[in-house]
Formats: sequence, C-alpha cells, structure tokens
Amino acid sequence: MLLDSLVYVVQHLLRRKLRSWLTLLGIFIGMAAVVSLISLSQGMQNAITSEFEKVGADRIVVMPGGAIAGPMSSGLSVAKLTSEDLRVIQRVRGVEFAMGMVSTYAPIYFKDEMKEGYLFGVPTDSKTNYYIERVGLFNIADGRNPKPGSKYEAVFGYRTAHKLFSRNITTKDKITIEGKEFSVVGVQSLIGTGVHDQIIRIPKDTLKELFGIGDENSMIVVKVSSGSNPINVAEDIKLQLRQFRNVKEGEEDFSVETSQEMVKVFTQILGVVQALLVGVASISLVVGAVGIMNTMYTAVVERTKEIGIMKAIGATNRAILLIFVLESGLLGLVGGAIGVILGIFISKSVELVAAQQLGSNLLKAYLSPGLILGVLFFAFSLGVLSGFFPARKAAKLQPVDALRH
Repeated sequence: MLLDSLVYVVQHLLRRKLRSWLTLLGIFIGMAAVVSLISLSQGMQNAITSEFEKVGADRIVVMPGGAIAGPMSSGLSVAKLTSEDLRVIQRVRGVEFAMGMVSTYAPIYFKDEMKEGYLFGVPTDSKTNYYIERVGLFNIADGRNPKPGSKYEAVFGYRTAHKLFSRNITTKDKITIEGKEFSVVGVQSLIGTGVHDQIIRIPKDTLKELFGIGDENSMIVVKVSSGSNPINVAEDIKLQLRQFRNVKEGEEDFSVETSQEMVKVFTQILGVVQALLVGVASISLVVGAVGIMNTMYTAVVERTKEIGIMKAIGATNRAILLIFVLESGLLGLVGGAIGVILGIFISKSVELVAAQQLGSNLLKAYLSPGLILGVLFFAFSLGVLSGFFPARKAAKLQPVDALRH
C-alpha cells in the first residue's frame, strides 16, 4: 500500500509541476540559507580551534586593557604592559618562557609602491629565536630568521609576501619603513591563520625606535613549562599582576587567556551569531510551511470527488491520510534536497571568494553528513506537519458528500 500511495503521489505532483515548484520555493530557499550559514559558521569555528591548536595548549597570552581581540586591537587600550610586567610574569612558577611583542600598522615602501602593512616587533636574541622556531607559527619557507643583534632585517608572512605588493617579495628584496631600508631575510611558510600569514616581522627594538614607542608591549606570550597546568599558571599570573599593578580582582586593566579559554570565548560568540542567522533564515521556512499547507488544502478541495471514489471502492481513512501526508512530506523532502545542493554551492562560493579576495583560510565551509541528513529529515518532517491537518480533513470526508461535490 505504501508503494502504491507513493507512486500515486508522485504522479499527482508531476501533473501539477508549476504549483509544486512554487510550493518548493519557500522550502529550498530557507534550507539553502540554513545549510550555508551553519556550514560556514561551523567551518569558521573549526578553523579558529585549529589556529589555537597550532599555537599550542601550553601557551598563554597576556593583553593590555582586558582585550581578547588580538594584537591588532591593543593600540585602542589606554592600559599598557611594560617590561616590569614582563619580568613579573617571567618569575611566576610554571612559566618556562615569556616574551613581549609590539605591533603597529605603518606605510611600507617597496620600489615605487606604498602599502599599509602590519608590523610585528619580536625580540631577536638567541633564546627568543629558539622558542619561536619551536612554536611552528614562524616557520621559514625561504631564507632565515633575523640574526641576534640585527637591526634592519625583516621577515614577511606568506600572504604579505605574495599579496601586499604587485609582485612577490623575495629574500633578495629591500623595503623601506619610516625612511630606513630593511633587507628581507626570510619569507614564512603558509600557516593558514589570519595573523601570522599577514605580518612583517622586524626586531622589536627597531620598531620601538622608529615609531617612538616607549616601555610598552602590545602583548606578552607565555610558554608554560612541561607538567604545569596552563589554567593554574594563568591564575597565578593574574594574581601576581594584580598585586604588582595594585588593582582589585574584577577591575583588571589586563587580560590573561589560555588557548582553551580563547577558543571557548570565540565558540560562544559564534554560537550566538549562528543562532541569530539561523533564526532569520527560519522565517522563510515558516513561509514555506504555510505554502505547503495551503497547497494541500487546495489539493483536498480539488480532489474531493476523487477521495469519494477511493472511499467508495474501499479506501480507509488511514489510507487517505497516508496519501496526503506522503505528498506534503515529499514536497518538503524535495525542497530540502534542492536547498542542500544550493546551500553547498553558496557556502563553497563564499569560501572560494574569501580565500582569493581576502586571503583568509578562516572562512571555510564544513559540510558534515550529520548536517545534510539532519536538514533533509527536518525538511521532510516540516512537510509532514504542514500537510497533516489538510490530510486529516481529507480522511474525514464522507463518501456520499465527497461524491456529491
């Protein structure tokens, strides 16, 4: 009976192609929006988590002003992290290594071109170079890191070297910053993170000298010693900095974040954004559900005599109910399938545009089998629910009244 009902339903839908297509419109637009938004937000969450995993679970980042947005935003803060703060952190138990870095945007001159670049001032002493090489975020693809004591040497991030100017930067080139000529001594490997691929790394003291920056660090990066718990070490750093800076708990003018905590914050933010976007996309699903219900009520009216004939030759109320529920469910399922295909196309297109135009690997589409199957099941269920009441009305029709229609 189920197979016969399904064949009957498909034949009926094919006879009314235009109406079926218009009914599907609201469903697949909503489903396409849901699929693309969820896949992109999940992909971004996975990319951010992967970025922090590259940094390592044993890393702690100390920022001025309670900011967590990253070194690019540190210039907005009134509070500063000084060399004294760095020394306090270095004395905390469980801290294996800590270094302060300075960052700023500045004009970069290369031949006849001028572009704004993100400068990253990093110490160049032997100990810092040792730990930088261990982190894996500053791996050199061509050339080398600045030598200890060097002053006017620069290392380009992969995307900065390939995208900032009209032609690629190589280790044979020279650039000019604030009137000083720098030799490009290295180009980093493609890391895949948003920041590390787009920096120009120069010696910290040189950056401070060129831009008149005093005793200030844009951020302090800490490596936790083996066997120590990063969360406990982070709490000890907070305690020591509060005492040194004479601030009360809850009134800190700095932030201390582990990799896990930063991932948690970004995940929560993305979760809220995802919920809002899916909520907006769901409006079209409501419209689609109303469209299915309207179509099914129309179908019941049009096929009243047909229902009467089926009942007169022995069709039960359950059989009639099944036919109309299958029809509405099939409408939802087909709409969901088209929506999934369209959503995959949209999300992959956005990923491609982001990679080519923005130079970012963070905006990636993540399409899990669970998401696709879940969307299809939801679309079918939505169709069934939308068509239940029209189907119920059809099943309750009396044969005599239906034949008289």
